[in-house]
Amino acid sequence: MKIYIGQLNTTVGAIASNAELIHKVYSDGVAAGADIVMVPELAVTGYPPLDLLDREVFIASALATGDALARETGSTALIFGNVSRNESWCGKPLHNSAVVAQNGRIVAVQHKGLLPTYDVFDEMRYFEPGHSSQVVLLAGRRVGVSICEDFWYDDEVLGTKLYCSNPVDQLARQGAEVFLNISASPFNAGKRKTRFDLFSHIARRYDIPLVYVNQVGGNDELLFDGSSIVINAAGETVFCGRAFETETALVTLDGPRCDSVLTIPTDEEIGRALILGLRDYLRKCGFKDLVIGLSGGIDSAVTAAIAVEAIGAEHVTGIAMPSQFSSQHSIDDARELAKRLGIALHVVPIADIYQPYEKAVDQLFGDHKFDSTNENIQARIRGNILMAWSNRTGAMVLSTGNKSEMAVGYCTLYGDMAGGLALLGDVYKTMVYRVAEWLNREREVIPRSTITKPPSAELRPDQTDQDSLPPYSILDGILKLYIEEWRETDEIAAKGFDRAVVERILKLVDTNEFKRRQAAPTLRVSTKAFGNGRQLPIAQRWRREPARWVK
Repeated sequence: MKIYIGQLNTTVGAIASNAELIHKVYSDGVAAGADIVMVPELAVTGYPPLDLLDREVFIASALATGDALARETGSTALIFGNVSRNESWCGKPLHNSAVVAQNGRIVAVQHKGLLPTYDVFDEMRYFEPGHSSQVVLLAGRRVGVSICEDFWYDDEVLGTKLYCSNPVDQLARQGAEVFLNISASPFNAGKRKTRFDLFSHIARRYDIPLVYVNQVGGNDELLFDGSSIVINAAGETVFCGRAFETETALVTLDGPRCDSVLTIPTDEEIGRALILGLRDYLRKCGFKDLVIGLSGGIDSAVTAAIAVEAIGAEHVTGIAMPSQFSSQHSIDDARELAKRLGIALHVVPIADIYQPYEKAVDQLFGDHKFDSTNENIQARIRGNILMAWSNRTGAMVLSTGNKSEMAVGYCTLYGDMAGGLALLGDVYKTMVYRVAEWLNREREVIPRSTITKPPSAELRPDQTDQDSLPPYSILDGILKLYIEEWRETDEIAAKGFDRAVVERILKLVDTNEFKRRQAAPTLRVSTKAFGNGRQLPIAQRWRREPARWVK
């Protein structure tokens, strides 16, 4: 059996252009001699379409496009993802479906049975789950077609049992000779290895080979890494699709082993994911240029370097906005970074802008006092300058704050939080340094002095981040346990962290939800990012304390 896979980068809502991509892959697959052509989950609509699914005009267009794609097929089968209507008298009006087309017509439609409703997923909001799985005869073999989450039932590998049914087992009991899975599986660091472990276990358990095609690209906060794979019945990977790139390939169910799905280090995974995600966010939202505030610090340096790799130096502008508290070495580092990246740099000193603000605040309160109010005014002046450039030129402001700062509220609303995208909003500070080293893999684009100096917001004399926060190696360890693993105070302290520090950090995370709700969207690279996948109330009074009310 020869299968042609199309690891496509679709755009949500762009039904016509998505159909062109699908048709091109199908035509290429036919020319390559494929028996079957596969493209990802909901390839017609783009994934995830969210509340576009509530618009009848959108659904009608998607269904008509799916019918048109089916009419273009010949003896080579095409498997593509699309919506379909729920013909039952009850339930949600739509299914998330794998459409099998051949010889000018739709020959089978397999509905997704396991609908994820956790983290960034909310498919039960829109879709009725499929209640049965049926094998399809294609190219003389019994083929089991499934969609993404239908492979993710396995508690033996995942350690938890989210679903009571097993679509893969249903297909195996019907004599499936090969499993085909079309997917839109979002990326997070380590996800590629998790998929391999899970799919390899499935292939070995049922002694059945599988082919998996995944979407690639960025859609809002979600990133998709591609990494399509073919695994033989022994659980060995015999095709490894490229990560973070579109790809088409003619694959078979046997061949030499490959292990590239396991060989990308975490810092490279995150770096490449951010480059792809930023490029797609700009392209799909209609932006061509970026403007970034360059402080001379590590966060703005990494943000600028990723921006250059994503869209080219000619489309990136840096603005340095030193105050009376900015060190000369930070100004020098910003200049050197811009020179090495080849981007335009403008220097706009803000001391003279800040002085009238300070005077006005002193008059307002009737005294002269320097505190966080004054620090935040500086950050907001910088945000205004960046937004002025954006308004005049059409460039999008790319904010530079990292996940560690966002978690504890070490950031200023309407200041350094201003922007159309928070590129590093899901990257801990310690990982920012690792990504910086990866960005310097071929030549030193980020000055060594930027990497080695103590981090500082430089909003008051001789300030460093550790005046307000524990060392990032400690802070990030606590944050990861709390945010991504849902550990509580006792468990985190048991890992060797000072209990008082843990209690303080957890309180900061909890009380700064209002800031994160107003932040720019970020790109998800961890298992738990701030955004749609972390739904916590702002107005709430939960505190970690013993129960005091007893009836």
